[in-house]
Amino acid sequence: MGTVHSQHSYHSEWNKQQQHQSRQKHQVLATLAGAGAGVALWLKYNHQADAATQQSSEDEILEKYGAHRNGLPEYTLDDVSKHSKLEDRVWVSYRHGVYDITDFIAKHPGGEKILLGAGGSVEPFWSLYAVHKSPYVLDLFEEYRIGNLAPDDVGESVRNMDDPYSNEPRRHAALKPSSKKPFNAEPPLILLVDSLITPNELFYVRNHLPVPDIDASTYELEVCDEKSEKEKVLMLKDLKKYPKHTITSTIMCAGNRRSEMTKVKGVKGLSWGQAAIGNAKWSGARLCDVLKDMGIEDGKTDALHVQFEGLDTDPANMPYGASIPIEKALDPHGDVILAYEMNGEPIPRDHGYPVRVIVPGVVGARNVKWLGRIIVSKNESDAHWQQNDYKGFAPNVDWDTVDFKKSPAIQELPVISAICEPLEGESVKVKNGKLKVKGYAWSGGGRKIVRVDVSTDGGKNWQEANVLESDEARHPWAWGWTIWTAEVPVLRGESEAQLCVKAVDSQYNTQPENFENIWNLRGVLANAYHRVNVKLRK
Repeated sequence: MGTVHSQHSYHSEWNKQQQHQSRQKHQVLATLAGAGAGVALWLKYNHQADAATQQSSEDEILEKYGAHRNGLPEYTLDDVSKHSKLEDRVWVSYRHGVYDITDFIAKHPGGEKILLGAGGSVEPFWSLYAVHKSPYVLDLFEEYRIGNLAPDDVGESVRNMDDPYSNEPRRHAALKPSSKKPFNAEPPLILLVDSLITPNELFYVRNHLPVPDIDASTYELEVCDEKSEKEKVLMLKDLKKYPKHTITSTIMCAGNRRSEMTKVKGVKGLSWGQAAIGNAKWSGARLCDVLKDMGIEDGKTDALHVQFEGLDTDPANMPYGASIPIEKALDPHGDVILAYEMNGEPIPRDHGYPVRVIVPGVVGARNVKWLGRIIVSKNESDAHWQQNDYKGFAPNVDWDTVDFKKSPAIQELPVISAICEPLEGESVKVKNGKLKVKGYAWSGGGRKIVRVDVSTDGGKNWQEANVLESDEARHPWAWGWTIWTAEVPVLRGESEAQLCVKAVDSQYNTQPENFENIWNLRGVLANAYHRVNVKLRK
């Protein structure tokens, strides 16, 4: 083991090096020690590869990164464990390596999440957030290297740990993953608008952690009121005693269409296309009915928020969490339900079995899956995904200047639309001087889509879509999307066209023209005109 003198000497030199670390290093190292699925950094360098390529990459990682390095002091896991607080400098281990990540933690908004892995191995976290274990991230990680782990301690932190993703549900082959651990995927665009109701098997999947395997017969949901300290435990059979309420509601990830925003300037997050959205019928007990049974009603509580915790947890046993305003939760017309059915069937595991809270008109991140606990509180959820993620910022804000406390958590989403047919770069047939275009449109907050405009010349001229298909719900309870179809004219003799779409909701909100105006470092709220370039053939 290295002496105190060698530690101080090495730290002095190492600290000088840190002053020259680039801004990019601080952004990327948000992944270290499991900075949290909510700040998951899907780097543009991490393109999906086939199985053979992935195995080759994994072999390279094992051979190159975290390997023993000559000339560095040696530390035991006990030494590492003594550095779990900022005042002691934060150390972590990875394979044969020991790393000091103190300077990074002090600057990053996900620092408190990273501290959950402080003083131990990052390997359990990288088993959860495997998407980050890329050569690009690990190259930067190695620059924080301060020593070697004692041979007897190598692998000790994970020796008996099973793969947390070994019991994942089976997924439909049509889903296109943007990450595999945790699993996140969207259906092909050409399938997305074939039906007003999205089939369960083709509904996009957004997981932050491994999917829990829950026995419905022993499932329990805790409900508590912080002020009165009143608590109640409900089993699935208890929820089913309440009047069954069914709504049609669209759920959309805040990062839907992020891949388009990335073309303006790089952002951090999963590289979603246009299909991180789906529309389903959800059935269950109304949240307001459950809370009323506990004496929590409008005018009878001074609580401001309702918090939700899932049964999916990270290595430190911290659950996924989120919250919504109390007004939404208690409003009978807000249609917040504790759903146990999706499209007339028990909710699939990937979508929250056995119970998921459905908060219609609100960003998917608040529709907590595998619901385990409800807390009525004066305070917003303190979960990472509520406080340090799923928030929007001005285009000038970067990772060195961002302050997550200054921005409110995303709740209702803005109006959005996308073209699903034809696809980017497709050769399409022009018939009688027109071509057929089809897609979806949706607006948060229960706002109905009242018009969809389509252009074939990059947005110079527009034509209203011929057909708008939706359910019969009206503003302000129109929770579901609209499938639109348009037959639009193209200029004679043209061989190419840029198709554009913009939607208008029942409050006459419409979409911004470009992504430059709405760019943000997390790539959320990406609702600029959707543009598709196609080739024309007679």
